Amino acid sequence: MNFDIQDLSGTFTVWDIVMALSLSFVLSAVVAWVYRKTHKNVSYSQSYVQTLVLCGMVIALIMLVVGSNIARAFALVGALSVIRFRNAVKETRDVGFIFLVMAIGMTTGTRFYLLAIAATAAICLVLLLMHRFSWFSLDVQRQVVKVQVPPDAEFTARVEDVLVRNCSEFELVSTESVRSGALTELYYTARLKKGHAPADLIEELSQVNTGQRVTVLTGYDQTDV
Repeated sequence: MNFDIQDLSGTFTVWDIVMALSLSFVLSAVVAWVYRKTHKNVSYSQSYVQTLVLCGMVIALIMLVVGSNIARAFALVGALSVIRFRNAVKETRDVGFIFLVMAIGMTTGTRFYLLAIAATAAICLVLLLMHRFSWFSLDVQRQVVKVQVPPDAEFTARVEDVLVRNCSEFELVSTESVRSGALTELYYTARLKKGHAPADLIEELSQVNTGQRVTVLTGYDQTDV
């Protein structure tokens, strides 16, 4: 019985397997390191980073199996269609890293080794430069203001008067009835004026909402909530 891989596959050799998997591992690990280096928010996941490396290697293997065989490609699509992913991606940036390791797996699996190395180096360099020099950052810190008031237009007007005094801009995002209609919960996005602290805003709002709950979340656009 002949167990020669060359005869069984007909499309790749042992060297192709070793080279594709090894290179996809190295390049995916570089991408994972860049992700770890440039990650800013609080929801860092070691599992996600390890999955990036695994994804690159698995896709390289898939591309070796598929090769130029259309029948295999359609069979693979049918097999993978049963997979369902339930975890939500918190950052759009994370999706970009997934596509990057997919591209690495595809290029190494189709044996475009030089392209895989050059593209990974160029894209990782761009990511490091954007992180180092904070490209496209918006140096504005906004707040989410959540305040509960009695269901009366007068109290809503009082809350907005406080926001006018303390904020350079604000916008009502949503209104929700709570406690079986006994209270109304107002959500605002706001930007505090210079010299005004969130504690001052909370104190003033507490004076006009009959002692109900007041919450101010600072820097919501720079953290995971």
